[in-house]
Amino acid sequence: QVQLQESGPGLVKPSQTLSLTCTVSGGSITTNYYYWSWIRQSPGKELEWMGAIRYSGGVYYSPSLKSRTSISRDTSTNQFTLQLSSVTPEDTAVYYCARSQQLGNSRWSDYDYRGQGTQVTVPS
Repeated sequence: QVQLQESGPGLVKPSQTLSLTCTVSGGSITTNYYYWSWIRQSPGKELEWMGAIRYSGGVYYSPSLKSRTSISRDTSTNQFTLQLSSVTPEDTAVYYCARSQQLGNSRWSDYDYRGQGTQVTVPS
């Protein structure tokens, strides 16, 4: 059973960088042929796929967030991380990490495992 757990600060000040870590257990982030994604959901809005890192290390970003997003991994600890720079109150959301075999999906049905989510608030 694969488990994912998000961790990071729940409050980030405007203009600062949001940093989250996803710790994966029960499976390796280098296992063929999975994508490990970051997804968020703001109040009243649909799921938004932010980006992903592939089992092979390739990184992919949503075009709308690409200029502010960085995703990396540490295979020794089986973790991958999200950094979102220059945050504004519009970045307030629940942030999830999840696993899929396809890239860029915004439906939970396309992910076989996901974390419970972590609330991140950017105050106005």
